[in-house]
Amino acid sequence: MKTILKDKLTVEIYDTRAQMGEAAGKKAAETIRKCLSEKDTVNIIFAAAPSQNEMLATLIKEENIDWTRINAFHMDEYIGLSADAPQGFGNFLKEHIFAHLPFKSVNYIDCTATDIDDECRRYTGLLKNNPVDIVLLGIGENGHIAFNDPHVADFNDEKTVKSVELDNVCRMQQVNDGCFETLEQVPKYAITLTIPALTSAKYMVCTVPAATKAWAVEKTVNGEITEECPATIMRKHNNAIMYCDNDSGKDLL
Repeated sequence: MKTILKDKLTVEIYDTRAQMGEAAGKKAAETIRKCLSEKDTVNIIFAAAPSQNEMLATLIKEENIDWTRINAFHMDEYIGLSADAPQGFGNFLKEHIFAHLPFKSVNYIDCTATDIDDECRRYTGLLKNNPVDIVLLGIGENGHIAFNDPHVADFNDEKTVKSVELDNVCRMQQVNDGCFETLEQVPKYAITLTIPALTSAKYMVCTVPAATKAWAVEKTVNGEITEECPATIMRKHNNAIMYCDNDSGKDLL
């Protein structure tokens, strides 16, 4: 394992994806226990992507976590999918973690909402009433966090939740990840938590495997802190850590 510190961001690079996921899951569990020792209820935002599989698999096996005191949220969702679509991020998280643990509440973004502005307002209200403690996130191939692609990312966004048009790099990533067969099947629009909504969390635990993310990882660590690579904002966060494997971190070794 290699550790890099860049500005305020800690990066740990592991030999294998399995080792990375286990380390990230244990760090997430440690952070959750710390927050539970300090307050009655903890609010966590989860990313939904295959990159999170190993971390989530480790996290759900961790002991001594009172999930009945934890409110769960997710950070983005496609617009226009059917409620039971397997590609839906809420459905992904239900399968990988939400259905396995006794959360105090699980708060889904509605992919079938017909009034998108109203759905953004509804979810904003939930987050305002439940300030975020922990974000468990990944990074997109274009450097996005949540669905804040470079062309819509705003480090000073006044909104908490907004609708966005996805760029083609982001959409093609969904094909590369095996979520859709073709680019044409990937929705063009989504609802996302904004960058300030994510960085308002006290802790950020970021898990980023695979060679397809190597460019984004290198830019996150060595590039200018700018919306051109939205993930660079983690270098300004007081408690952010990023876990990589040898493939995603190859340009940092």
